[in-house]
Amino acid sequence: MIELVRTNDPVFLSWLNAHLEGRGVRFVVLDQHAALMDGSIGAVPRRVMVDEDQLPLARLILAEGEALARAED
Repeated sequence: MIELVRTNDPVFLSWLNAHLEGRGVRFVVLDQHAALMDGSIGAVPRRVMVDEDQLPLARLILAEGEALARAED
């Protein structure tokens, strides 16, 4: 698996999870438990890992999300 993104933002992580699942991308979120242990400090980001063969689609989903975020600003 390849790292797609690291984040401490739970809203972004929730959005990404929903969109990856919705498009059928196989992924796993690592470091969730360690991130919870540090509380609100944000010292341990969660890592979203995707299968290498699905990396292009996952990156496209990220790009679409970034475009939407810019359009809303």
